[in-house]
Amino acid sequence: MRPSNRTAIIEAAHRVAERQGGTGFSYETTASEAGLTKAGVLHRGRGREDLVLAVVQYVARSWEDAMLEALGRPLAEATPAQRIRAYVEVAAGDDVSRADFAVYADALCRPAHIGPWNDVFTRWFDLDGCGPGERARLMTARFAADGLWVAKATGTLPPTTDDYDGLVAHLLSMTEEGPPNIGGTP
Repeated sequence: MRPSNRTAIIEAAHRVAERQGGTGFSYETTASEAGLTKAGVLHRGRGREDLVLAVVQYVARSWEDAMLEALGRPLAEATPAQRIRAYVEVAAGDDVSRADFAVYADALCRPAHIGPWNDVFTRWFDLDGCGPGERARLMTARFAADGLWVAKATGTLPPTTDDYDGLVAHLLSMTEEGPPNIGGTP
């Protein structure tokens, strides 16, 4: 299969997942979205699970690309705090997608599909070399960003607009390098 056709099919499946809110897309809906026939999509893949895994890989890679852009430097040159900050920026960003979250959540239920997410997040969430206080602070920022991602992507009790900016500012302040924030305020 030509890479451009494969990419077009994967991107079409992702758009369908965005509209449908999950990975319940079919060959028919993907083919229609890609402007291909069902046979054209079937010919280019080994099965529906292959298509779903390709979408998982696509989404995980797009998250890593977005985090690298937010980071502004090669991953190998970043501190743990800088990596967590980039994650917070992406998880709290305007590009949060319901489909991305649905693809992530679906992968959690399919052991063969969680690998791409684990590959990305293992690199980004590595806190080796952090002292206990910094480790706790960065983990708190990361887990709070996870919750913000879920609320925003699913629309389930997201923070109000007024609360949102303050929340994000606080999470970002938790990723600042230096002495720990003893008072708990930004």
